[in-house]
Order: sequence, then structure tokens, then C-alpha cells
Amino acid sequence: MPRLLAGFLWPALFGVLLGLAGCSKPQTLQALFQKATPHEAYARQLHQAGLDRRPAGRTWLAAADNALRDSLVVTLPFAETGYFRPERPLAASYRYAVRAGEQVHVSLAVAPGASARVFLDAFEVEPGRVPLPVASADTLVLDFRYRAENDAQHLLRLQPELLAAGRYTLKVSREPSLSVFPVQGRTDVAVGSFWGSDRDGGARRHEGIDIFAPRGTAAVAAVAGYVTRTGETPLGGRVVWLTDAEHNEHLYYAHLDRQLVSPGQRVQPGDTLGLVGNTGNARTTVPHLHFGIYRGGRGAVDPFPFVRRAESPAPATPGPDRRGDFVRLREAAWLQPTSAPVKGAGRVPVARLTPQEPLLVVGQQGAALRVLTPGGQAGYVLAKAVVSAKDAPLRRLNLAASKELLTGPASEAPAVGALAAHAPVAVLGQSKAYSLVRGPQNEIGWMIL
Repeated sequence: MPRLLAGFLWPALFGVLLGLAGCSKPQTLQALFQKATPHEAYARQLHQAGLDRRPAGRTWLAAADNALRDSLVVTLPFAETGYFRPERPLAASYRYAVRAGEQVHVSLAVAPGASARVFLDAFEVEPGRVPLPVASADTLVLDFRYRAENDAQHLLRLQPELLAAGRYTLKVSREPSLSVFPVQGRTDVAVGSFWGSDRDGGARRHEGIDIFAPRGTAAVAAVAGYVTRTGETPLGGRVVWLTDAEHNEHLYYAHLDRQLVSPGQRVQPGDTLGLVGNTGNARTTVPHLHFGIYRGGRGAVDPFPFVRRAESPAPATPGPDRRGDFVRLREAAWLQPTSAPVKGAGRVPVARLTPQEPLLVVGQQGAALRVLTPGGQAGYVLAKAVVSAKDAPLRRLNLAASKELLTGPASEAPAVGALAAHAPVAVLGQSKAYSLVRGPQNEIGWMIL
């Protein structure tokens, strides 16, 4: 480690970071929605220790900020394996769409032997506005959930502490936020009429979902709360209103055959509120429960995301683990912002890549590799489109003179070592005037040949 970090993170920095790590404690769900997130607390420690004025600290803080502006696009559920590099502080970020009422499940596992503390922060993002924090946590093996309050784009930032090295697996998926489905023994498969459907010849829209079940099936409390109203109306027939005070929401059960609760009654998830029927304006239809959700100050919202079944976990990445390796493209191609196949002109590629450029594999997602270009751009390429740089070097030669190995293709990049004159090297890739080489002891770095 000291040799790898020479010229970039000196021993004094290493000692300070050990002190930071020693005084920090793993946090779980207590880190959610607190005034200072674990990431913010760690950044404050860097400032207090003066590390924000040193190269490593500045790079770490800049990576955290840049991740909020430049994210990769993913579709839930997704799983990705990634790699932390101690000599280059980085932050990965992923953007995905959510619906109001969905629960997002985030799971992170760090490979055995890795002692990295990892920070995860979820934000609601909108063009032209500062990202709004919605959930934060950190630990070595992390598993937490948060609820989406709006239809929006969310961004998940993943960043390890300084000097972190190792591999990780990140999984993100959707779940229903309501703990119990509103009709006993049924799932979202039983929903036969959805939000927004025409009613009364188009005069109004359906403000809920219809869940079909035999007459007399129990309609149950989907959350803990208080029954605020029962009664009978021309449209809803026999109805029950249940208030979820925690989220300032009112759950509406209509067309009941019977009501089995009274106003003011406290209920728990799964308690029976009434029996499915077809009262009110549903008397000419088969029995079903009309289920609606009304939010304080916002009116009716689509209940389906609140009850939709959890998605199956994303599959593990097939094939060999290439994280931490350098690869090159077989032929020129575009670096893509998402691992999904690009269709039409809807997504703008990140950059055009040449077959000579070495790409560092920092993550794997399905059949795609997440890579970093020599210039630091992140994106995806297909695994089948690359070759291993170490197995297929561009050329081999002996150095004419001694050369320093640099961490990047730039004159100001810190040195990580040196190779003597006449040392045999393999050229793994080329970026402008700089070559990525591997020395006789498997040292890897950049130099001008």
C-alpha cells in the first residue's frame, strides 16, 4: 500500500485517516434522515483534519460532488459488482425512475477481507434544482429501504472512504410500501381496473384500483392506523376510511358488502375492516374492492405502486470477474451511459472510444462492464466487445532509459514507482502521448515512451 500511494497519499495522511476510521462507528438505519448524513460527517472530518487541502482529500470531495451531476442510468431492479481503487478516490452514481408509494430496497455487500467503510446516499433529482436528500446510510454490509414520496428520478451515490480497496456488490429493487395487500389472499394480479380509467362515459377518471375477489372476502387494513369514517354513499356504497397518520394519508375502501369496524377504532395491518361486495354504483358488476389513497394536501394518488409486488432480485453477474482489470475494445465504439441496449436516439453516448485506449473495469452489470476511460469518464461497454489488455498487449519493448510510472496520463499525475533502463515492459494501451505499461514485476502505470 505505501508503495502504491507514494507521491499521492503520504504517511501523514495515512495516519490521519486511521484516526478517522478509528473514531467512526458503523451506522445502520439510524443514519436515515438525520441532520448530518454519514457522508457529510466524514467530509466534515476531512475538513477539520485539513485533508481537504491535500490532493487525496480534494479528489475525494470533488468525486462526491461530480457524482451528483454525472450519473449512470439504470432500470430497477439492477445489480452491479464494483471495485474500489485506493490510489484513485472515486464515487459511483446511478439514476433511476421511481413512483410515489414505491419502496426502494438497497443492499450492499463488501467482499470478505475488505475493511472499507462505504457511504450510500439517495437523492431526488430534477434538472435545475439542488439534489434533495431522501435517505443515507453506511456500514460494511448494508441493507435498508426507503419510500418514494413522489414520481421522480432518484440518484444513488456510492462512495468509499479514502484508501478503500476491495470489491462490492450493489443491488437495488422495488417493493410495495404498504405492509399488507388490501384484500386477504389476493395480490396485484387481482387488480382489474386501474388508476385513470374512464368513468361515466369519460366524464371522470377512476381515482383508485379495483381488486376483484369473491363476495365476503376480507378487506383488511394495509397499514396501522385509525378508522376515521364509515358510512354509505351513492358511488362508493358501504365505505371505510382508514388514516395512516405516519404518512398523512387516507386509505379508502369502497363497495363493501359489510363494514366490521367503527370510527375511532385502532387497527393493525391485516385486521379485517369489512367484506368485499358490490354496493353503491358497483351493484351491476361482480364483487370487488375499490381501493384508493388520498394524501393530505394533494388529493388522490395512484395506489398501484403502493401495493405492487416486490420485483425478483436482479441476477448475479455471469462470467469471469473482471473488476480491477484493464481492457481494450476490439473495435471503435461508443461509451454508453446505461448498461441497457441503446434503442433509437433517446440516449446520448458519453464518448467515442478507440481500440488503443485502455479501460479500467470498475463494475459489472449483466453483460455490460462499467469502465473508466484514461480521462476519467465513466460508462458501459459490452463485455463481449473487449479483450484483456494484459493478455493482448499492443507491443513489448525494453526501455531505453529509466522512467517513472505515473498514476494517470498527465505530467502532473503522481508517480507510483520507477522502472530502470532496459527493463522489459508490455504496452497495455495508449492515450494520446502516454502509454499504459506493465513492468517485469507486474507494476502498472503511465509514461511517455
